Amino acid sequence: MKSEHSHKWLTLVAMTGSLSMIFVDQTVVSVALPRIQSDLAVSQTGLEWIVNAYVLALAVTVALGGKLGDIFGRVRAFVTGVVVFAIASALCGLAPNEGVIIAARALQGLGAALMLPSSAAIVIESFDIRERGKAMAIYVGVAQAFLALGPLLGGFLTEYLSWRWVFWINLPVGALAIIMTWVSKPAGMEPAGGRVRPAYALLLILGMFAFVFGLQQGHLWGWTSPITLGFLASGLVLLEIFSFIQIKSDDPLIQLRLFRNPAFAIDCALLFCIQFAMISLIVFGAIYLQKNLGFTPLEAGLGIMPIIISVVIMSQVSGRLFDRVGVKVPALTGAFLIAAGFFLQAPFLEGGDFIKILPGMILLGFGIGFVMVPTSTDALNRAGSEFRGQASGVVQTMRQIGATVGLASIGGLVATVQKGEVSKIISGFGGPDSLKTGLAPLIDSALKGQGDAVRELTAISPALMPELHAGVARSIAAGYYFAGGVVLAAFFIALIFMRTGTQREDG
Repeated sequence: MKSEHSHKWLTLVAMTGSLSMIFVDQTVVSVALPRIQSDLAVSQTGLEWIVNAYVLALAVTVALGGKLGDIFGRVRAFVTGVVVFAIASALCGLAPNEGVIIAARALQGLGAALMLPSSAAIVIESFDIRERGKAMAIYVGVAQAFLALGPLLGGFLTEYLSWRWVFWINLPVGALAIIMTWVSKPAGMEPAGGRVRPAYALLLILGMFAFVFGLQQGHLWGWTSPITLGFLASGLVLLEIFSFIQIKSDDPLIQLRLFRNPAFAIDCALLFCIQFAMISLIVFGAIYLQKNLGFTPLEAGLGIMPIIISVVIMSQVSGRLFDRVGVKVPALTGAFLIAAGFFLQAPFLEGGDFIKILPGMILLGFGIGFVMVPTSTDALNRAGSEFRGQASGVVQTMRQIGATVGLASIGGLVATVQKGEVSKIISGFGGPDSLKTGLAPLIDSALKGQGDAVRELTAISPALMPELHAGVARSIAAGYYFAGGVVLAAFFIALIFMRTGTQREDG
Protein backbone atom coordinates (compact mmCIF):
# COMPACT_ATOMS: atom_id res chain seq x y z
CA MET A 1 0.00 0.00 0.00
CA LYS A 2 1.04 3.58 -0.58
CA SER A 3 0.43 4.37 3.01
CA GLU A 4 3.00 1.79 4.12
CA HIS A 5 5.96 2.50 1.85
CA SER A 6 9.35 2.38 3.57
CA HIS A 7 10.21 6.03 2.98
CA LYS A 8 7.15 7.52 4.62
CA TRP A 9 9.07 9.18 7.47
CA LEU A 10 11.69 10.64 5.13
CA THR A 11 8.84 11.83 2.94
CA LEU A 12 7.25 13.49 5.95
CA VAL A 13 10.52 15.30 6.72
CA ALA A 14 10.80 16.52 3.13
CA MET A 15 7.23 17.82 2.95
CA THR A 16 7.52 19.40 6.40
CA GLY A 17 10.57 21.29 5.17
CA SER A 18 8.58 22.80 2.32
CA LEU A 19 5.76 23.90 4.59
CA SER A 20 8.33 25.36 6.96
CA MET A 21 9.63 27.61 4.19
CA ILE A 22 6.15 28.97 3.52
CA PHE A 23 5.41 29.44 7.21
CA VAL A 24 8.73 31.15 7.93
CA ASP A 25 8.04 33.53 5.06
CA GLN A 26 4.69 34.56 6.54
CA THR A 27 5.99 35.52 9.98
CA VAL A 28 9.29 36.95 8.77
CA VAL A 29 7.41 39.37 6.52
CA SER A 30 4.97 40.40 9.26
CA VAL A 31 7.64 41.88 11.52
CA ALA A 32 9.45 43.49 8.57
CA LEU A 33 6.37 45.34 7.24
CA PRO A 34 6.91 48.65 9.11
CA ARG A 35 10.56 48.84 7.99
CA ILE A 36 9.60 47.96 4.39
CA GLN A 37 6.95 50.67 4.51
CA SER A 38 9.45 53.24 5.73
CA ASP A 39 12.28 52.36 3.32
CA LEU A 40 10.15 52.06 0.16
CA ALA A 41 7.57 54.76 1.12
CA VAL A 42 4.80 52.19 0.81
CA SER A 43 1.21 53.40 1.19
CA GLN A 44 -1.13 51.78 3.72
CA THR A 45 -2.96 50.04 0.88
CA GLY A 46 0.37 49.00 -0.60
CA LEU A 47 1.39 47.55 2.75
CA GLU A 48 -1.73 45.38 2.75
CA TRP A 49 -1.00 44.31 -0.83
CA ILE A 50 2.49 43.12 0.13
CA VAL A 51 0.61 40.51 2.15
CA ASN A 52 -2.48 40.27 -0.02
CA ALA A 53 -0.67 39.81 -3.36
CA TYR A 54 0.89 36.63 -2.01
CA VAL A 55 -2.34 35.36 -0.49
CA LEU A 56 -4.45 36.32 -3.52
CA ALA A 57 -2.09 34.64 -6.01
CA LEU A 58 -2.06 31.54 -3.84
CA ALA A 59 -5.84 31.57 -3.42
CA VAL A 60 -6.68 31.79 -7.10
CA THR A 61 -4.11 29.26 -8.32
CA VAL A 62 -3.76 26.64 -5.55
CA ALA A 63 -6.63 24.54 -6.97
CA LEU A 64 -4.87 24.66 -10.33
CA GLY A 65 -1.67 23.60 -8.53
CA GLY A 66 -3.45 20.56 -7.09
CA LYS A 67 -4.76 19.63 -10.51
CA LEU A 68 -1.32 20.03 -12.11
CA GLY A 69 0.12 17.79 -9.41
CA ASP A 70 -2.38 15.07 -10.28
CA ILE A 71 -1.65 15.42 -14.00
CA PHE A 72 2.14 15.70 -14.06
CA GLY A 73 3.03 14.08 -10.73
CA ARG A 74 2.90 15.61 -7.28
CA VAL A 75 6.65 15.43 -6.67
CA ARG A 76 7.36 17.21 -9.95
CA ALA A 77 4.80 19.92 -9.18
CA PHE A 78 6.19 20.28 -5.67
CA VAL A 79 9.81 20.75 -6.78
CA THR A 80 8.77 23.23 -9.46
CA GLY A 81 6.91 25.20 -6.82
CA VAL A 82 9.97 25.30 -4.56
CA VAL A 83 12.11 26.68 -7.40
CA VAL A 84 9.55 29.36 -8.31
CA PHE A 85 9.16 30.33 -4.64
CA ALA A 86 12.90 30.69 -4.18
CA ILE A 87 13.34 32.82 -7.32
CA ALA A 88 10.47 35.06 -6.24
CA SER A 89 12.03 35.43 -2.79
CA ALA A 90 15.26 36.66 -4.36
CA LEU A 91 13.30 39.23 -6.38
CA CYS A 92 11.49 40.42 -3.23
CA GLY A 93 14.85 41.05 -1.58
CA LEU A 94 16.05 43.06 -4.59
CA ALA A 95 12.84 45.12 -4.93
CA PRO A 96 13.51 48.88 -5.37
CA ASN A 97 9.91 50.03 -4.93
CA GLU A 98 6.36 49.13 -3.94
CA GLY A 99 5.31 47.80 -7.35
CA VAL A 100 8.20 45.36 -7.72
CA ILE A 101 7.87 43.85 -4.25
CA ILE A 102 4.12 43.36 -4.69
CA ALA A 103 4.68 41.63 -8.06
CA ALA A 104 7.38 39.40 -6.59
CA ARG A 105 5.11 38.50 -3.66
CA ALA A 106 2.47 37.43 -6.18
CA LEU A 107 5.07 35.19 -7.84
CA GLN A 108 5.82 33.69 -4.42
CA GLY A 109 2.12 32.86 -4.16
CA LEU A 110 2.25 31.01 -7.49
CA GLY A 111 5.18 28.92 -6.25
CA ALA A 112 3.39 28.13 -3.00
CA ALA A 113 0.29 27.13 -4.99
CA LEU A 114 2.28 24.32 -6.57
CA MET A 115 3.89 23.27 -3.29
CA LEU A 116 1.02 23.24 -0.80
CA PRO A 117 -1.55 20.84 -2.28
CA SER A 118 1.07 18.40 -3.49
CA SER A 119 2.95 18.25 -0.18
CA ALA A 120 -0.21 17.75 1.91
CA ALA A 121 -1.54 15.06 -0.45
CA ILE A 122 1.83 13.26 -0.40
CA VAL A 123 1.79 13.17 3.42
CA ILE A 124 -1.79 11.86 3.56
CA GLU A 125 -1.09 9.21 0.92
CA SER A 126 2.04 8.02 2.70
CA PHE A 127 0.34 7.10 5.98
CA ASP A 128 -2.45 4.79 7.06
CA ILE A 129 -5.65 6.58 8.03
CA ARG A 130 -5.10 5.70 11.72
CA GLU A 131 -1.72 7.48 11.71
CA ARG A 132 -2.66 10.55 9.74
CA GLY A 133 -3.54 12.73 12.70
CA LYS A 134 -0.06 12.13 14.15
CA ALA A 135 1.62 12.58 10.75
CA MET A 136 -0.23 15.80 10.00
CA ALA A 137 0.53 17.08 13.51
CA ILE A 138 4.22 16.64 12.73
CA TYR A 139 3.82 18.09 9.22
CA VAL A 140 2.05 21.19 10.53
CA GLY A 141 3.50 21.29 14.04
CA VAL A 142 7.18 21.15 13.09
CA ALA A 143 6.55 23.73 10.38
CA GLN A 144 4.94 25.90 13.04
CA ALA A 145 8.08 25.51 15.13
CA PHE A 146 9.84 27.21 12.24
CA LEU A 147 6.97 29.66 12.24
CA ALA A 148 8.01 30.40 15.84
CA LEU A 149 11.58 31.06 14.70
CA GLY A 150 10.34 33.32 11.91
CA PRO A 151 9.58 36.42 14.02
CA LEU A 152 12.89 36.10 15.87
CA LEU A 153 14.83 35.53 12.69
CA GLY A 154 12.94 38.28 10.88
CA GLY A 155 13.39 40.70 13.75
CA PHE A 156 17.12 39.98 13.97
CA LEU A 157 17.69 40.28 10.21
CA THR A 158 15.58 43.44 9.90
CA GLU A 159 17.17 45.16 12.87
CA TYR A 160 20.83 44.25 12.33
CA LEU A 161 21.13 43.61 8.57
CA SER A 162 18.20 44.59 6.36
CA TRP A 163 14.57 43.62 5.78
CA ARG A 164 15.75 42.30 2.40
CA TRP A 165 17.42 39.37 4.14
CA VAL A 166 14.06 38.11 5.39
CA PHE A 167 13.35 37.10 1.78
CA TRP A 168 16.83 35.94 0.83
CA ILE A 169 16.79 33.45 3.72
CA ASN A 170 14.32 31.38 1.68
CA LEU A 171 17.03 30.45 -0.85
CA PRO A 172 18.97 27.97 1.34
CA VAL A 173 15.70 26.70 2.87
CA GLY A 174 14.37 25.99 -0.64
CA ALA A 175 17.54 24.18 -1.61
CA LEU A 176 17.29 22.03 1.53
CA ALA A 177 13.65 21.14 0.74
CA ILE A 178 14.65 19.94 -2.75
CA ILE A 179 17.51 17.86 -1.36
CA MET A 180 15.25 16.21 1.21
CA THR A 181 12.69 15.42 -1.50
CA TRP A 182 15.38 13.78 -3.62
CA VAL A 183 16.58 11.71 -0.65
CA SER A 184 13.09 10.58 0.42
CA LYS A 185 11.89 9.63 -3.08
CA PRO A 186 8.13 9.56 -2.34
CA ALA A 187 6.57 6.41 -3.78
CA GLY A 188 3.33 5.99 -5.71
CA MET A 189 3.17 9.54 -7.05
CA GLU A 190 3.11 8.82 -10.78
CA PRO A 191 1.34 11.22 -13.15
CA ALA A 192 -2.34 10.46 -13.62
CA GLY A 193 -2.63 12.16 -16.99
CA GLY A 194 -5.30 14.58 -18.14
CA ARG A 195 -5.22 18.25 -19.03
CA VAL A 196 -6.09 21.69 -17.75
CA ARG A 197 -8.55 23.72 -19.77
CA PRO A 198 -7.20 27.30 -19.92
CA ALA A 199 -10.73 28.75 -20.05
CA TYR A 200 -11.55 27.22 -16.65
CA ALA A 201 -8.38 28.55 -15.07
CA LEU A 202 -8.95 32.01 -16.58
CA LEU A 203 -12.51 32.17 -15.26
CA LEU A 204 -11.37 31.30 -11.74
CA ILE A 205 -8.42 33.70 -11.71
CA LEU A 206 -10.33 36.64 -13.18
CA GLY A 207 -13.36 36.05 -10.98
CA MET A 208 -11.37 35.79 -7.76
CA PHE A 209 -9.18 38.75 -8.62
CA ALA A 210 -12.10 41.02 -9.50
CA PHE A 211 -14.04 40.15 -6.34
CA VAL A 212 -11.14 40.47 -3.89
CA PHE A 213 -9.71 43.56 -5.58
CA GLY A 214 -13.10 45.21 -5.20
CA LEU A 215 -13.11 44.34 -1.49
CA GLN A 216 -9.54 45.53 -1.04
CA GLN A 217 -10.09 48.91 -2.69
CA GLY A 218 -13.64 49.52 -1.48
CA HIS A 219 -12.61 51.63 1.50
CA LEU A 220 -10.62 53.90 -0.84
CA TRP A 221 -13.10 54.18 -3.71
CA GLY A 222 -16.20 54.05 -1.52
CA TRP A 223 -18.45 51.02 -1.07
CA THR A 224 -21.18 52.57 -3.22
CA SER A 225 -18.78 53.62 -5.97
CA PRO A 226 -19.66 52.23 -9.43
CA ILE A 227 -16.06 51.02 -9.77
CA THR A 228 -16.20 49.07 -6.51
CA LEU A 229 -19.61 47.60 -7.27
CA GLY A 230 -18.48 46.77 -10.81
CA PHE A 231 -15.49 44.76 -9.61
CA LEU A 232 -17.52 42.95 -6.96
CA ALA A 233 -20.40 42.14 -9.31
CA SER A 234 -18.19 41.02 -12.21
CA GLY A 235 -16.17 38.81 -9.86
CA LEU A 236 -19.29 37.13 -8.48
CA VAL A 237 -20.73 36.60 -11.97
CA LEU A 238 -17.51 35.03 -13.26
CA LEU A 239 -17.27 32.78 -10.20
CA GLU A 240 -20.90 31.73 -10.61
CA ILE A 241 -20.28 30.83 -14.27
CA PHE A 242 -17.12 28.95 -13.25
CA SER A 243 -18.99 26.97 -10.56
CA PHE A 244 -21.82 26.03 -12.95
CA ILE A 245 -19.35 24.79 -15.57
CA GLN A 246 -17.30 22.85 -13.00
CA ILE A 247 -20.33 20.99 -11.65
CA LYS A 248 -21.32 19.92 -15.17
CA SER A 249 -17.79 19.09 -16.36
CA ASP A 250 -16.44 15.53 -16.54
CA ASP A 251 -12.89 16.84 -15.98
CA PRO A 252 -13.23 19.89 -13.70
CA LEU A 253 -10.43 22.14 -12.53
CA ILE A 254 -11.96 22.14 -9.04
CA GLN A 255 -13.90 19.04 -8.02
CA LEU A 256 -16.89 20.91 -6.57
CA ARG A 257 -18.74 17.62 -6.15
CA LEU A 258 -16.59 17.14 -3.06
CA PHE A 259 -18.87 19.66 -1.35
CA ARG A 260 -21.74 17.21 -1.64
CA ASN A 261 -20.11 15.47 1.30
CA PRO A 262 -21.43 17.50 4.29
CA ALA A 263 -18.41 16.63 6.45
CA PHE A 264 -15.99 17.93 3.81
CA ALA A 265 -18.08 21.07 3.32
CA ILE A 266 -18.20 21.96 7.03
CA ASP A 267 -14.44 21.37 7.36
CA CYS A 268 -13.80 23.80 4.52
CA ALA A 269 -16.24 26.37 5.94
CA LEU A 270 -14.53 26.28 9.32
CA LEU A 271 -11.07 26.62 7.77
CA PHE A 272 -12.31 29.56 5.69
CA CYS A 273 -13.53 31.40 8.81
CA ILE A 274 -10.41 30.66 10.86
CA GLN A 275 -8.11 31.88 8.10
CA PHE A 276 -10.37 34.92 7.58
CA ALA A 277 -9.73 35.93 11.19
CA MET A 278 -6.08 34.90 11.51
CA ILE A 279 -4.88 37.24 8.76
CA SER A 280 -5.76 40.24 10.94
CA LEU A 281 -3.41 38.93 13.60
CA ILE A 282 -0.54 38.37 11.15
CA VAL A 283 -0.75 41.86 9.66
CA PHE A 284 -2.17 44.18 12.30
CA GLY A 285 -0.76 42.39 15.34
CA ALA A 286 2.83 42.95 14.18
CA ILE A 287 2.06 46.56 13.22
CA TYR A 288 0.50 47.21 16.64
CA LEU A 289 3.51 45.87 18.53
CA GLN A 290 5.93 48.13 16.67
CA LYS A 291 3.92 51.30 16.10
CA ASN A 292 1.90 51.43 19.31
CA LEU A 293 4.10 49.65 21.83
CA GLY A 294 7.34 50.90 20.28
CA PHE A 295 8.85 47.43 19.91
CA THR A 296 11.85 46.99 17.65
CA PRO A 297 11.48 44.35 14.91
CA LEU A 298 13.35 41.86 17.11
CA GLU A 299 11.17 42.68 20.12
CA ALA A 300 8.07 42.33 17.95
CA GLY A 301 9.28 38.87 16.97
CA LEU A 302 9.64 37.98 20.64
CA GLY A 303 6.21 39.50 21.29
CA ILE A 304 4.54 37.16 18.79
CA MET A 305 6.28 34.11 20.26
CA PRO A 306 3.60 33.31 22.90
CA ILE A 307 1.07 32.77 20.12
CA ILE A 308 3.39 30.65 18.03
CA ILE A 309 4.58 28.47 20.92
CA SER A 310 0.96 27.85 21.91
CA VAL A 311 0.17 26.79 18.33
CA VAL A 312 3.11 24.38 18.21
CA ILE A 313 2.18 22.70 21.50
CA MET A 314 -1.51 22.35 20.76
CA SER A 315 -0.92 21.07 17.21
CA GLN A 316 0.76 17.98 18.65
CA VAL A 317 -2.02 17.48 21.20
CA SER A 318 -4.84 17.97 18.71
CA GLY A 319 -3.33 15.65 16.08
CA ARG A 320 -3.21 12.75 18.49
CA LEU A 321 -6.63 13.65 19.89
CA PHE A 322 -8.05 13.56 16.37
CA ASP A 323 -6.78 9.99 15.86
CA ARG A 324 -8.71 8.94 18.98
CA VAL A 325 -11.97 10.93 18.96
CA GLY A 326 -12.33 12.51 15.51
CA VAL A 327 -12.60 16.12 14.43
CA LYS A 328 -15.49 17.69 16.34
CA VAL A 329 -14.06 17.98 19.87
CA PRO A 330 -10.72 19.59 18.94
CA ALA A 331 -12.27 21.76 16.21
CA LEU A 332 -14.96 23.21 18.48
CA THR A 333 -12.49 23.74 21.30
CA GLY A 334 -10.12 25.54 18.96
CA ALA A 335 -12.76 27.80 17.42
CA PHE A 336 -14.06 28.85 20.84
CA LEU A 337 -10.54 29.65 22.11
CA ILE A 338 -9.71 31.69 19.00
CA ALA A 339 -12.83 33.83 19.40
CA ALA A 340 -12.09 34.28 23.11
CA GLY A 341 -8.50 35.26 22.29
CA PHE A 342 -9.59 38.07 19.97
CA PHE A 343 -12.26 39.34 22.38
CA LEU A 344 -9.83 39.33 25.32
CA GLN A 345 -7.18 41.34 23.45
CA ALA A 346 -9.34 44.01 21.82
CA PRO A 347 -10.35 46.03 24.94
CA PHE A 348 -6.72 46.39 26.08
CA LEU A 349 -5.11 47.49 22.79
CA GLU A 350 -5.67 51.18 23.44
CA GLY A 351 -3.99 50.97 26.85
CA GLY A 352 -0.72 49.86 25.28
CA ASP A 353 0.08 47.31 27.99
CA PHE A 354 1.55 44.11 26.55
CA ILE A 355 0.95 42.11 29.74
CA LYS A 356 -2.79 42.75 29.52
CA ILE A 357 -3.09 41.42 25.96
CA LEU A 358 -0.80 38.43 26.61
CA PRO A 359 -3.52 36.06 27.99
CA GLY A 360 -5.64 36.65 24.89
CA MET A 361 -2.63 35.97 22.64
CA ILE A 362 -1.94 32.65 24.38
CA LEU A 363 -5.58 31.57 24.19
CA LEU A 364 -5.67 32.45 20.52
CA GLY A 365 -2.55 30.36 19.87
CA PHE A 366 -4.04 27.39 21.73
CA GLY A 367 -7.17 27.70 19.60
CA ILE A 368 -5.30 27.79 16.29
CA GLY A 369 -3.31 24.71 17.29
CA PHE A 370 -6.46 22.85 18.27
CA VAL A 371 -8.46 23.49 15.11
CA MET A 372 -6.10 23.56 12.09
CA VAL A 373 -4.57 20.05 12.10
CA PRO A 374 -7.75 18.02 12.84
CA THR A 375 -9.94 19.98 10.42
CA SER A 376 -7.44 19.83 7.55
CA THR A 377 -6.76 16.12 8.10
CA ASP A 378 -10.46 15.26 8.31
CA ALA A 379 -11.18 17.13 5.05
CA LEU A 380 -8.51 15.17 3.15
CA ASN A 381 -9.67 11.89 4.68
CA ARG A 382 -13.16 12.53 3.26
CA ALA A 383 -11.84 12.38 -0.31
CA GLY A 384 -10.83 9.13 -1.97
CA SER A 385 -7.24 8.63 -3.09
CA GLU A 386 -8.05 9.49 -6.72
CA PHE A 387 -9.38 12.91 -5.67
CA ARG A 388 -6.85 13.66 -2.94
CA GLY A 389 -4.77 16.12 -4.95
CA GLN A 390 -7.87 18.06 -5.95
CA ALA A 391 -9.26 17.85 -2.41
CA SER A 392 -6.02 19.28 -1.06
CA GLY A 393 -6.25 22.05 -3.63
CA VAL A 394 -9.85 22.80 -2.63
CA VAL A 395 -8.95 22.91 1.08
CA GLN A 396 -6.06 25.26 0.43
CA THR A 397 -8.25 27.36 -1.86
CA MET A 398 -10.82 27.80 0.88
CA ARG A 399 -8.13 28.71 3.40
CA GLN A 400 -6.43 31.21 1.14
CA ILE A 401 -9.69 32.73 -0.07
CA GLY A 402 -10.60 33.12 3.59
CA ALA A 403 -7.31 34.91 4.24
CA THR A 404 -7.70 37.11 1.16
CA VAL A 405 -11.28 38.10 1.86
CA GLY A 406 -10.40 38.50 5.54
CA LEU A 407 -7.55 40.88 4.85
CA ALA A 408 -9.68 42.86 2.42
CA SER A 409 -12.66 43.03 4.79
CA ILE A 410 -10.83 43.53 8.08
CA GLY A 411 -8.26 45.78 6.41
CA GLY A 412 -11.08 47.88 4.99
CA LEU A 413 -12.72 48.14 8.41
CA VAL A 414 -9.44 49.08 10.10
CA ALA A 415 -8.69 51.69 7.43
CA THR A 416 -12.20 53.16 7.67
CA VAL A 417 -12.09 53.43 11.47
CA GLN A 418 -8.57 54.83 11.34
CA LYS A 419 -9.65 57.45 8.81
CA GLY A 420 -12.42 58.53 11.16
CA GLU A 421 -10.01 58.69 14.10
CA VAL A 422 -7.60 60.88 12.11
CA SER A 423 -10.46 63.19 11.15
CA LYS A 424 -11.35 63.55 14.84
CA ILE A 425 -7.74 64.42 15.70
CA ILE A 426 -7.56 67.07 13.00
CA SER A 427 -10.96 68.61 13.81
CA GLY A 428 -10.12 68.69 17.52
CA PHE A 429 -6.73 70.34 17.03
CA GLY A 430 -6.71 73.75 18.71
CA GLY A 431 -4.00 75.40 16.62
CA PRO A 432 -4.37 77.95 13.80
CA ASP A 433 -6.21 76.91 10.61
CA SER A 434 -3.05 77.22 8.52
CA LEU A 435 -1.34 74.65 10.73
CA LYS A 436 -4.43 72.42 10.83
CA THR A 437 -4.44 72.23 7.02
CA GLY A 438 -0.98 70.67 7.00
CA LEU A 439 -1.77 68.04 9.62
CA ALA A 440 -3.35 65.50 7.25
CA PRO A 441 -0.23 64.87 5.10
CA LEU A 442 1.97 64.85 8.21
CA ILE A 443 -0.22 62.27 9.92
CA ASP A 444 -0.29 60.17 6.74
CA SER A 445 3.52 60.23 6.62
CA ALA A 446 3.75 59.41 10.33
CA LEU A 447 1.48 56.40 9.83
CA LYS A 448 3.89 55.20 7.15
CA GLY A 449 6.69 55.27 9.74
CA GLN A 450 8.57 58.28 8.42
CA GLY A 451 10.63 59.66 11.32
CA ASP A 452 10.70 63.28 10.12
CA ALA A 453 6.91 63.45 10.16
CA VAL A 454 6.76 61.93 13.64
CA ARG A 455 9.23 64.48 14.97
CA GLU A 456 7.41 67.37 13.31
CA LEU A 457 4.05 66.27 14.75
CA THR A 458 5.61 66.01 18.20
CA ALA A 459 7.07 69.50 17.84
CA ILE A 460 3.67 70.92 16.85
CA SER A 461 1.98 69.32 19.87
CA PRO A 462 3.29 66.56 22.18
CA ALA A 463 -0.27 65.22 22.45
CA LEU A 464 -0.68 64.47 18.74
CA MET A 465 1.32 61.23 18.56
CA PRO A 466 -0.34 59.67 21.65
CA GLU A 467 -3.73 60.57 20.17
CA LEU A 468 -2.72 59.04 16.86
CA HIS A 469 -1.51 55.85 18.57
CA ALA A 470 -4.81 55.61 20.45
CA GLY A 471 -6.71 56.00 17.18
CA VAL A 472 -4.66 53.29 15.51
CA ALA A 473 -5.27 50.98 18.50
CA ARG A 474 -9.03 51.57 18.33
CA SER A 475 -9.07 50.79 14.62
CA ILE A 476 -7.16 47.52 15.14
CA ALA A 477 -9.46 46.66 18.07
CA ALA A 478 -12.45 47.03 15.73
CA GLY A 479 -10.78 44.53 13.40
CA TYR A 480 -10.20 42.12 16.28
CA TYR A 481 -13.84 42.29 17.40
CA PHE A 482 -14.93 41.60 13.82
CA ALA A 483 -12.52 38.65 13.49
CA GLY A 484 -13.68 37.18 16.81
CA GLY A 485 -17.31 37.49 15.75
CA VAL A 486 -16.67 35.59 12.52
CA VAL A 487 -14.97 32.73 14.39
CA LEU A 488 -17.74 32.63 17.00
CA ALA A 489 -20.31 32.27 14.22
CA ALA A 490 -18.22 29.44 12.74
CA PHE A 491 -18.17 27.75 16.17
CA PHE A 492 -21.98 27.57 16.28
CA ILE A 493 -22.21 26.34 12.68
CA ALA A 494 -19.72 23.55 13.46
CA LEU A 495 -21.51 22.76 16.71
CA ILE A 496 -24.70 22.03 14.77
CA PHE A 497 -23.39 20.39 11.59
CA MET A 498 -19.98 18.81 12.29
CA ARG A 499 -19.95 15.03 12.73
CA THR A 500 -18.75 13.27 15.85
CA GLY A 501 -16.65 10.12 16.06
CA THR A 502 -13.66 8.88 14.11
CA GLN A 503 -13.40 7.88 10.47
CA ARG A 504 -11.76 4.57 9.63
CA GLU A 505 -11.95 4.52 5.81
CA ASP A 506 -11.04 6.94 3.04
CA GLY A 507 -13.76 8.88 1.29
